[in-house]
Amino acid sequence: GKSRWADNIMIERWFRSFKYEEAYLTLYNNIKEARVAIGRYVYTYNFERCHSALDYKTPAECYYPAMLLPYAA
Repeated sequence: GKSRWADNIMIERWFRSFKYEEAYLTLYNNIKEARVAIGRYVYTYNFERCHSALDYKTPAECYYPAMLLPYAA
């Protein structure tokens, strides 16, 4: 979109969740440790945590189910 307020709703909601569930509760000793923790949070949020708005499924199950399939060479 063209900088509409609705374009940012999902990012703002995710960032609010991240701040209150991870960033404000954790004291990071350095940038590397913070990056690892943020990556862990993103993985948990997308692949392990069920969301009530998604009928108690993970975002990965709803939006990109192909990523959940085992790799078949």
